[in-house]
Amino acid sequence: MTQHDRLLIIDFGSQVTQLIARRLRELNVYCEIHPYQKVTDTFLEEFAPKAIIFSGGPDSVMREGSPRPPKRAYEMGVPILGICYGQQVMMHDLGGKVEAGEHATAEFGRAWVTPADGPRPDFLAGWFMDGSGREQVWMSHGDHVSEIAPGFQVLGTSPGAPFAITADLERRFYAVQFHPEVHHTPHGKTLYENFIRDAGFTGDWTMASYRDEAIRLIREQVGDKKVICGLSGGVDSSVAAVLIHEAIGDQLTCVFVDHGLLRLNEAEEVVTMFRDHYNIPLIHADESELFLGELDGVSDPEEKRKTIGRLFIDVFQKYASEIEGAEFLAQGTLYPDVIESVSFSGGPSVTIKSHHNVGGLPEKMGLKLVEPLRELFKDEVRALGHELGLPASFIGRHPFPGPGLAIRCPGEITREKLEILRKADAVYIDQIRKHGLYDEIWQAFVAILPVRTVGVMGDGRTYDYACALRAVTSVDGMTADYYPFSHDFLGETATRIINEVRGINRVTYDVTSKPPGTIEWE
Repeated sequence: MTQHDRLLIIDFGSQVTQLIARRLRELNVYCEIHPYQKVTDTFLEEFAPKAIIFSGGPDSVMREGSPRPPKRAYEMGVPILGICYGQQVMMHDLGGKVEAGEHATAEFGRAWVTPADGPRPDFLAGWFMDGSGREQVWMSHGDHVSEIAPGFQVLGTSPGAPFAITADLERRFYAVQFHPEVHHTPHGKTLYENFIRDAGFTGDWTMASYRDEAIRLIREQVGDKKVICGLSGGVDSSVAAVLIHEAIGDQLTCVFVDHGLLRLNEAEEVVTMFRDHYNIPLIHADESELFLGELDGVSDPEEKRKTIGRLFIDVFQKYASEIEGAEFLAQGTLYPDVIESVSFSGGPSVTIKSHHNVGGLPEKMGLKLVEPLRELFKDEVRALGHELGLPASFIGRHPFPGPGLAIRCPGEITREKLEILRKADAVYIDQIRKHGLYDEIWQAFVAILPVRTVGVMGDGRTYDYACALRAVTSVDGMTADYYPFSHDFLGETATRIINEVRGINRVTYDVTSKPPGTIEWE
């Protein structure tokens, strides 16, 4: 990617650092994220960024040993944008003052920024234009800047952040206390546009160039060896498989593992769909008895995920041993999986939950990982799928987790509960399609709850399971809002599920956003 102008994002551990990269990619700017520990003076000279962004983070600049950028970053003569913790560290380093959070100054969630008096610089072009005199932003800070550094001026304030937007226009240093990268800052993208325009980026990075670069890297990594790919039939693994096949052709063999935790008729649909569209060797591995046997009696969600991850490795190892020359395992791992499981690139972000396909491979497997989508978001993967010419039926499918129905079945997993869940989920998705809502929704599914409730059906008493419907809208999977179904739709769907699925007598709808919840239940 050295032929592109490059922007460096220094990661201080924010859970949404990759959203910064995503916003920049939307603007066709090539950027890389690197944890602050790895950004040395030598690194900066070799990387030669055209601009730098300091991410947010969970630490406090007042703590001894807290994350810092190298001083050289301020001396390179390139524009810098500090976000949240990035603003605080910039102010602290350059002579300002940061104070510990108090109830009156801490802000979490939506807030409103109003402009300071005086002329507005180009950095704020397109802001404060709707006549209300304010902009909605997303705040998440306890500490706050109490004194700005010399050379900076105040451009905007909020109730808890008197220096919500600041800038040193001469040095082209900008700092904001809020997160312009999240969708809850509606015009945040405009700030990034203004910032990269000031830095002189031409917007020469596209998904076509990403495709070409990914193919080159796959060929370099794999050489003449063979690759097995874990194919689920979802968007991620399908795009990964087609991309790798374009890079190395018949060196790729796909393995579709039926772990007994798939949706109704999914195994048949995936195998048929893939064999009909692509001439790629495909092994259908029915390992349902193995997985369900190992999960028998397991109720802890982390143990479920780790058990499934271990069994996936065992299964792939078995089939890899049958393919002569197989030295690599390909996965459709995406960044939202990575950031919730481990710190990205060694950064200081906090682990949220384990993912079955994250964390490397055990030495005994003897395979190396190929993960060409590891730093992409779901919408970028779909864009890459379009670039590769995948059918719309592949690209438009709702995400389905690797652990499958296991994480939609809180408590112990039983074959009875799985069968009930499959049927309820099929009715729910059928309802969504019949009402023309499928493409408006990021992900929809049913979770079967680990409780039974009393009901009355046909003058008789029932004591069956309750289930929860889940449907969310999202762009990248990092944040999500529940889908606002009408009460008529929910009532009609609940009636169908109770009438058509034996074993459920109560239906609820989950209206939790992400955060604070996750999209899946476990």
